[in-house]
Amino acid sequence: MSAITLFEEKQVRRAWNQAEEKWYFAIVDVIAVLTESTDAGAYWRKLKERLKKDGNETVTNCHALKMTAADGKQRLTDVADTEQLLRLIQSIPSPKAEPFKLWLAKVGYERLEEIENPELAAKRMRQIYEQKGYSEDWIEKRLRGIAVRDELTDEWKKRGVKEQREFAILTAEISKATFGMTPSEYKAFKALANPKENLRDHMTDLELIFTMLGEASTTEIAKKKDAQGFLPNQSAAKAGGTIAGNARRELESKSGTQISTPQNFKALTEGKAKALRKGQPKAD
Repeated sequence: MSAITLFEEKQVRRAWNQAEEKWYFAIVDVIAVLTESTDAGAYWRKLKERLKKDGNETVTNCHALKMTAADGKQRLTDVADTEQLLRLIQSIPSPKAEPFKLWLAKVGYERLEEIENPELAAKRMRQIYEQKGYSEDWIEKRLRGIAVRDELTDEWKKRGVKEQREFAILTAEISKATFGMTPSEYKAFKALANPKENLRDHMTDLELIFTMLGEASTTEIAKKKDAQGFLPNQSAAKAGGTIAGNARRELESKSGTQISTPQNFKALTEGKAKALRKGQPKAD
């Protein structure tokens, strides 16, 4: 499981290794947090060379995982587990070292809690969206959408669909049939230029509902037709998206309102974040 977490409002990419039951963190993200370097990659390359010369095993034990880069593509990134990071931090002079160590411990502890009680993960996610300023109704739909999406991707894995590239193609098929746009086209429609921005975090209630309908329909069709492999699941994705697309067009015809909207929540979330940083009360 890959995810992004925040330390002092800065993103740190991480991936959960189920077999080892530990987090792996993107080293360049950690360096960016601790050093505020404009080129964390260059900083890491120089630090790596120095540590190798010193015979520090921390570097040789680090390995790479594919993570989403700034351009939105999956790229191999040097990662380290918590123990390795703590040793690396000792080589980086930073006043944030101690707070970061405490943060690492908290992240690890929270993950163990979530394994014991999965409801805690949903609760923490809800809190994050509340802090960003989303409404209760929107949060309910967003969390439900995440559950629907997880059910679909679990089904794809069972049916031999390869993660990342094939997942992305099938997701685009559903989106195209549902809204007439692929996710990348939809992001452009909503003026979301930052590759790290999550399209679904900028969808309205109705956009989320039709996204769920397309994905839930795809899951049901794949099950009923026992779709195995990429091509049969691609057909299921088109069919599932078409169901949602037909429903969308019918609602638009009856209501006279377009479901797909260029509206995004950037101003909302940015405004809330600024208010929180300044210690101001959240606006309604």
